[in-house]
Amino acid sequence: MIEGNGPGVVTLGTADRALAVAAVKAVLRVASADEDDLIAAFVETALGLAERFLGRVTLIRTMRESVAVTGGWQRIGAAPVRAITRVETTAGVALATTAYAIDIDAHGEGWVRVSDGGSGIRVVVFDSGMASDWTAVPGPIRQGVVLLAAHLFDARAQDTPPPLAVTALWRPFRRIALLAGEHP
Repeated sequence: MIEGNGPGVVTLGTADRALAVAAVKAVLRVASADEDDLIAAFVETALGLAERFLGRVTLIRTMRESVAVTGGWQRIGAAPVRAITRVETTAGVALATTAYAIDIDAHGEGWVRVSDGGSGIRVVVFDSGMASDWTAVPGPIRQGVVLLAAHLFDARAQDTPPPLAVTALWRPFRRIALLAGEHP
């Protein structure tokens, strides 16, 4: 299980927030800063929904995931994985490098095999995400987020579905896993 800021839970940094809010305000033709916080909240919601739809983390962030000690390879629950930086006990003590193996395959899937002999849960610390900042998010994904955030702002008092263009923009980037898969 991924803790806290896993896929679908996005908090934008200051610079990314300003750029994203400006993009949504341009679509909405809003000039004042009166509702910037609300627009930012809708952007973060739209970005979180994009991650859930895509099956991918958009903005790079460090995550922590608990895994059972099984001795076999286990897939990390977020992708694309950029780096697996640490495997530790639940108390935060780093495991010896001989107690585990890690791998990131060609598809950006992260894998861990904990074989420290003990039972219980271990925590994997890793960096996951497609882009380092808002401007590096692929254009169609970014545009879909902007359209969805603008829709959420504009239709907040109505019960109208989001524009179909949102999923049309996101669909080519969607990652679908039909089977659990095994480590290659």
